[in-house]
Amino acid sequence: MSSDHGKTLSTAEHGDEPAFPLPAHRHRLTDTSPRAARRAERQVAGMFVLSALLIVAFIAAYVAIPTSTFVNLGVIGIVQLSNLILGATFGLSILLIGIGAIQWAKKLMSDEEVTDERHPLGSPQEDRDEALAAFQMGVTESGFVERKIVRRTLIGALALFPVPLIVLLKDMGPLPGDSLRNTIWRKGSRIVIDVTGQPVKPQDMGVGTLISASPEDLNTIQEEQGNQNERAKASIILVRMAPDEIRSQQSPKGATWDYQGILAFSKICTHVGCPIALYQKATHHLLCPCHQSTFDLADSGNVVFGPANRRMPQLPITVDSEGYLVAQGDFQEPVGPSFWERG
Repeated sequence: MSSDHGKTLSTAEHGDEPAFPLPAHRHRLTDTSPRAARRAERQVAGMFVLSALLIVAFIAAYVAIPTSTFVNLGVIGIVQLSNLILGATFGLSILLIGIGAIQWAKKLMSDEEVTDERHPLGSPQEDRDEALAAFQMGVTESGFVERKIVRRTLIGALALFPVPLIVLLKDMGPLPGDSLRNTIWRKGSRIVIDVTGQPVKPQDMGVGTLISASPEDLNTIQEEQGNQNERAKASIILVRMAPDEIRSQQSPKGATWDYQGILAFSKICTHVGCPIALYQKATHHLLCPCHQSTFDLADSGNVVFGPANRRMPQLPITVDSEGYLVAQGDFQEPVGPSFWERG
């Protein structure tokens, strides 16, 4: 289709005589031969059908081919078979939809060449009506309504096209369930020094001491699960201050969650989840190094400065029969950063 620019140039300074006349229009084979048009129609429909079949093959390969299967492709090297098949089927499906649309436009849609003069901006109502009429004519001339087999196969291919994206959501892992609200701390879980695994007794800590700690059974759980999820949620800090310096705790009214001035708090900042271990002994403030959120551990871990809007969760602790520090239970509120479901 030629542009309005062509006619403006062609008639400039020459009246009605075109300075750059358009070549004679050449009809396509599909314009003059119904047999050729039907053949092109079958070609386009075949591409759309094959695209849909490749999506089905993608899903079948995703389910059937184990991720542990590899193949040697010579110069390319050893590749994972599932990735190879998934990439090939999904990529070819997209390619066939694109080629089919191009073939449809080149061989079956209207091929009439028209010119249109430039007009001022701000189209009047008549022009808008003409544009709508032209659009409706384009729909008619495209054959979308008339050529049912092309329309139906295209709709089928496009309907299946998003399916691989939905299937791939499975690789994001299982749904979190209540794992964001619970940790592995349980009643009687012994508190050990992080990394060394040494259990802690109250006499091991002087006033002003801070220790990074975790539950004793953390390493066993990690070996079974092969990840760091539980460590991220269960990491705590132990701090000791004089009992009369503790102004409030998160424990139920009338109860205490400290043991002889030893308090346990989550180590994960409630802003965006940075680990915290910067403790000011004189003020009992815990400072996050990422965005400077500051928490008062002598006052239930409440926020005194910075962008965090939730206090640091406190872990209730006591001692067991051997005199080692243990948890009285899990945190009473979710640990970690805030998000839209967490007040």
